[in-house]
Amino acid sequence: MAVSHPKERIEYIIEGGRRLSGTITPSGNKNAALPIVAAALLTEHPVTLTNVPRIRDVEALVTLIRSVGAEAEWTGRNALRIHAKELRAAALDPDLCSRIRASILLAGPMLARCGQITLPPPGGDVIGRRRVDTHFLALRQLGAEIELNDAYVLTARELTGADVFLDEPSVTGTENALCAAVAARGTTVLRNCASEPHVQDLAYFLIAMGAEIEGIGTNCMTIHGGHSLGPVDHRIGPDHIEVGSLIGLAAVTRSDLRIAGAGVEHLRSTLMGFERLGIRCATEGDDLLIPANQEMRIVPDFGGHVPKIEDQPWPAFPADTMSIAIVTATQCEGMVLMFEKMFESRMFFVDKLIAMGARIVLCDPHRAVVSGPAKLRAARMESPDIRAGMAMLIAAMGAEGTSIINNAQQIERGYERIDERLNALGARITRNPPRD
Repeated sequence: MAVSHPKERIEYIIEGGRRLSGTITPSGNKNAALPIVAAALLTEHPVTLTNVPRIRDVEALVTLIRSVGAEAEWTGRNALRIHAKELRAAALDPDLCSRIRASILLAGPMLARCGQITLPPPGGDVIGRRRVDTHFLALRQLGAEIELNDAYVLTARELTGADVFLDEPSVTGTENALCAAVAARGTTVLRNCASEPHVQDLAYFLIAMGAEIEGIGTNCMTIHGGHSLGPVDHRIGPDHIEVGSLIGLAAVTRSDLRIAGAGVEHLRSTLMGFERLGIRCATEGDDLLIPANQEMRIVPDFGGHVPKIEDQPWPAFPADTMSIAIVTATQCEGMVLMFEKMFESRMFFVDKLIAMGARIVLCDPHRAVVSGPAKLRAARMESPDIRAGMAMLIAAMGAEGTSIINNAQQIERGYERIDERLNALGARITRNPPRD
């Protein structure tokens, strides 16, 4: 399978106003695949992963683990075999690390296997400051020493279990601490930890390797470390953020879609948020059905007050679905306050939607009032991050005329072959350059 060069600029040309229909299966969870690929370095034995999303961020992380001595081979379109029989404590490539936030996920596994890692500052989406303090404070309590020069230099003679209270429920901070704790001697208690579906998926992967972890899905996990970690075959779960994106897409384009294998057990808060916008879905087994011609009338709070959709740590409404909810709200009757609490720059993409005709008032970096429905018109756009890019793609598909997204490589960092998969449902998206 050909993969585009990480620095290649990609353009999407989108013909709007087309209704979609059919069945689509969500990709594997990007935010589960990344920590699991990193955690594969914890064992000297082979690891086989399936349902791995073949996206830019995963490809970049695979290149990084190869750079420190791991063997990694794509054995199928979405199947990856990793064998980290031998690793070396090499400094990570600064250019690769600058492309993805996930490079920081190598800290815990590399400390466990090599006792050292030199980590250049991680990159990622432009959505505001993204702290690394939680990672390092947790690893320090488990026995790591940290120096900061041009890069972060982490060393550990031995990792030892500890009672660790995370200063914020950081997803990647929890994942790094979890990997280090699995390898540490003794028992670790992680308090105030994240519990998102992808954190749970990582924990179950580690258990399949031989780890002993209690409290999965809660904000307090207990890890009995030091167990021998063996070979494992593991399937990545469905991406609940992609499912939320497809719900928004179906609503904005007035389309009838079935999302197969949607992982409905992880969708309660997502479905509740869309219900507040007047969008209802049905479940059929593990499939999610979004009917066409939804009412799409925003449900006011009791007393007729303006309702609010806000993101919070899991199991509340996911932060990564906020951009999708905003563009969806532009097509719903009524007014809603969107409250993004986590990142101080994530809301700034709404100026692109305003230029398309959306009625949005950006109150401050964290809050926007959306009034709808608004007739959207085509535009030329650039995206600052993955989720804003997907929101712009949804807006373009619901708008009249032909829109262009200049830097669609941002979208492809998180959504696998989304143009091809949506075209199969009736969309008309042209990718430049085309895939081989």
